[in-house]
Formats: sequence, C-alpha cells, structure tokens
Amino acid sequence: MASCDYCNSTILFGGVRQGDLRFCNQKCFHNGYLLSASRQMPSDLVRQQLEQLHRGTCPKCQGPGPVDVHTSYQVVSLLVLTRWSSMPLVSCRACGVKSQVGNMLLSLVAGWWGFPWGLIFTPVQVTRNIVGLCQAPDPTRPSAQLEKLVRLHLASQIVSQTPAGPR
Repeated sequence: MASCDYCNSTILFGGVRQGDLRFCNQKCFHNGYLLSASRQMPSDLVRQQLEQLHRGTCPKCQGPGPVDVHTSYQVVSLLVLTRWSSMPLVSCRACGVKSQVGNMLLSLVAGWWGFPWGLIFTPVQVTRNIVGLCQAPDPTRPSAQLEKLVRLHLASQIVSQTPAGPR
C-alpha cells in the first residue's frame, strides 16, 4: 500500500500525485511544497534541532526523554460510517504507550459497529497498535520520522517568514 509523502497516512484508493510524490488528499498536496523546502534545509541546523528535541523533555508531560514519534491508530464506526486514522505523537515513550493503548481500546469498543469497513479495519488498527507497542523507536538515536517532522517544522517557519512577492 502507498503512503502519503506529507502525513504518512495509508492511501487505499486514489490520492494526488505530483511527480514522484503521492499525497492522500488536496490538503497534503498543497502542503507538499514544504517537503521540497524541507529537503533544502542545512544538515547542521536540522541535526542541531533534532538532537535538542530528541534529548529534551517530553512536550506532552514535561517528563524526561528521549522524545520521538509514536504513532497510534484508531477506528470508530457507526452502521455504514467508519472513520480510521493514524495519529503521530511527538512524545516520550510513556506518553506514546498511553496513546497507543487508549486508541487500541477505543477501536476495540467502537470500531466493530460499521459494515463492512469497521469489521475490516478494526483488527488492522488494533494490530498496528500492538506492533507499535512492541517495536518502539530506538531510544539512542532519533528516528527518520522525527527527522522528517523537524525538517517540515523548520521549513514551515522559514516559509511563513518569507515575505510574499509583488501583488
């Protein structure tokens, strides 16, 4: 299955393409320019910000790090309506585990009630949470996903500070 180059969501059907990049929807497509800008960031700046975030305190609980990206998955259904999502959280391991366990329990309770997608996606999302609980990011070094988020954050800061051209 393909994944969105901006938000890493799984793309089941369709999506939007731009060259070798693939996006899950128009919002991610429009934010795709940040990907290009993020790839232009100076390596030393990215490395400095990445290490500072990774070794810092958890942005969620203010507890000790290491801080990394912990993704939790959920599905909620009601008859013919099913909504599934992936939620990356920049946090310490303990906060990541709380999020994964909470979304796994929510999916177990509220995921099954939709036909047919609830019956299909509930075991998928529960399994993804279990895998996430068992395979935590390496605490000795930042993950590639955390680096991507730092690059995107730096790019968005630079783009927002750039004055608009002539009108």
